[in-house]
Amino acid sequence: MPLLSVQDETMRFGGLLANDAISFEVEEGALFAVIGPNGAGKTTLFNVISGFFPPSSGSVRFAGRDITGMAQDDVAALGLIRTYQLVQLFKDLTVAENVEIGCHRVTKGGIGAALWRRGWMVEQEKQVTAKARELLAFVGLGDLAKMPADKLPYGQQRLLEVARALAAEPRLILLDEPAAGLDTHETEALADVITRINQRGITVVLIEHDMSLVMKIAKSIMVLDFGRKIAEGTPDEIKAHPDVLEAYLGGTEAVDA
Repeated sequence: MPLLSVQDETMRFGGLLANDAISFEVEEGALFAVIGPNGAGKTTLFNVISGFFPPSSGSVRFAGRDITGMAQDDVAALGLIRTYQLVQLFKDLTVAENVEIGCHRVTKGGIGAALWRRGWMVEQEKQVTAKARELLAFVGLGDLAKMPADKLPYGQQRLLEVARALAAEPRLILLDEPAAGLDTHETEALADVITRINQRGITVVLIEHDMSLVMKIAKSIMVLDFGRKIAEGTPDEIKAHPDVLEAYLGGTEAVDA
């Protein structure tokens, strides 16, 4: 049974058809990329999967459960966590505190415990602090735990957002354009982090425009164009697919990898 199953997902905004009967499945442990030109409907698809809004029609199942139209917090509680195109951090808190807030999605005290420490929470807070430090080290930010989040360079803010998502102990993580705005060095660091996340047994689905990154780390790729799924396969299959070449380059040359 696939971990994530999307069947005939359609999303309309008035007269705009953003997603048109999209169907695909993601097996547990996969590293699956969704690509396509701007306006192809990629983020809309993530919004539907993560519960940001319900689809106009179609279904989404996660771990065998129908989550179609389920609220975002309820979807996250099942272990399906996402990041966004724009970095969304608590910039008045430290780097470590941002990750601790992610930890409290799955602890007894809830997010409030990360902000207001009470007596019965002290032992739990020690565990949360240790977990936050481990995750920061995992993404390469271990020496920056006490720094205000808004003082981090943009690329490190991206990594911090990934660490916070990992703190919620996802079974599947949706990464929406994680390399947007990153330079070559930062993108290489991100690729390493995503690969190691997947090696931990976490299923990864990412939207990305950086084709070099996608072709380097993805095991399977789905391509959207004008809200429709036009191809799915391995990186080598996608690079040579005629519909993909047409969507990206007018069919004149291979997709740049």
